[in-house]
Amino acid sequence: MTYSVRVVQNYISQYAPRWAGPGSEGVRGLSGSCPGCSLLELRVQRTRSCCREDRPLLPAPGAQPFPNPTQPCPVPAAIPGVTMNPAVFLSLPDLRCSLLLLVTWVFTPVTTEITSLDTENIDDILNNADVALVNFYADWCRFSQMLHPIFEEASNVIKEEYPNENQVVFARVDCDQHSDIAQRYRISKYPTLKLFRNGMMMKREYRGQRSVKALADYIRQQKSDPVQELHDLAEITTLDRSKRNIIGYFEQKDSENYRVFERVANILHDDCAFLSAFGAVSKPERYSGDNIIYKPPGHSAPDMVYLGSMTNFDGTYNWIQDKCVPLVREITFENGEELTEEGLPFLILFHMKEDTESLEIFQNEVARQLISEKGTINFLHADCDKFRHPLLHIQKTPADCPVIAIDSFRHMYVFGDFRDVLIPGKLKQFVFDLHSGKLHREFHHGPDPTDVAPGQQVQDVASSPPESSFQKLAPSEYRYTLLRDRDEL
Repeated sequence: MTYSVRVVQNYISQYAPRWAGPGSEGVRGLSGSCPGCSLLELRVQRTRSCCREDRPLLPAPGAQPFPNPTQPCPVPAAIPGVTMNPAVFLSLPDLRCSLLLLVTWVFTPVTTEITSLDTENIDDILNNADVALVNFYADWCRFSQMLHPIFEEASNVIKEEYPNENQVVFARVDCDQHSDIAQRYRISKYPTLKLFRNGMMMKREYRGQRSVKALADYIRQQKSDPVQELHDLAEITTLDRSKRNIIGYFEQKDSENYRVFERVANILHDDCAFLSAFGAVSKPERYSGDNIIYKPPGHSAPDMVYLGSMTNFDGTYNWIQDKCVPLVREITFENGEELTEEGLPFLILFHMKEDTESLEIFQNEVARQLISEKGTINFLHADCDKFRHPLLHIQKTPADCPVIAIDSFRHMYVFGDFRDVLIPGKLKQFVFDLHSGKLHREFHHGPDPTDVAPGQQVQDVASSPPESSFQKLAPSEYRYTLLRDRDEL
């Protein structure tokens, strides 16, 4: 039995499913066979970086199997007015060869090269890329090896959606070969995925699922417009006031003022909601020209107006960042890894979500007493209900909230009564005692001699302070190759 090339072509175009695996090297070959001369079997043979794959190519849902070789192929009825050339018939071995050539063409995906960065090209490539996702890796790291084919396949998917070479760049840095670049970007684990916008590294690296879909969705999100346009100023009344809102009022969208605003929004959109209005819609708010307004969370706090130059990127960025990234940040299970990796001890207020009064007191006292300690400790607040486990570590429950504690990543230390935070200098001394090692000594050996009243006998009281609870949120050795251990108090 023989088949015409046209029959083979028709079958492939109608029934062959589109096939792509998690790698990026494409289908290397497809062969046909006729086990028992019943149905023609198609097999995919594909070489990947980790292994060689050889498996049957199954028909798409609803597809018919390839015509039975024991039955004659149906001949389509002649179409009036159409002259058909004689069909070319092939023997079964030739048919297999045709299938190999035709289906390889159908199934080979378009591949893109991952850009390798070095000291010569890194600044030029990143500065000219709207968005760049850079994989900092080491060849010997097993997690890096597992990520390579996924990263390449995600690059292929995104390249089809954003074909311009400067729209999205997937790049990589071999940190063993370019340790200077790794030090420049403070790489402490492999693999690390960092996002860049026009050469500026974003504060938040990618920490999501390592899959083609998750990486592609992440890039799509980064390419989406970070600024919501208002078509009526009445929409402002419906804003989510639990968020920090930045609103820009502009005469024209095609202006340098808006371009700077949009650039800042691209960087800080995870921390604030950005909105804009133009032309006639924004006119009532532009009595002195284009301007930017900050609306703090809640309904009682007054709006704040940016008074600097709107074409000055650094000035605009610093003002908005100060509003979007508060001195006291909330820790959640989503940002816990990021915060622990900063390497600074935590000063945490545990409070019930609805207890905004305690949070406001804590924020005010941190700003009053500890603003000079901003670079030495992280000021955080946490929901008592969500973080019951750390509370249990310090023998507290949500019923005891509000509670202030320090987590040094070795131990947890509890502040006294919450109301003592109002005593001038009390909270500041608590932090100083951490840095001096006094908290650690006293937990193990009792009060320092200087804290004992004259004539009082000094006793060496051994104790065991609770171990760190938030250290468990740090980057996991089951997900990364960690390069160093922190020296904590």
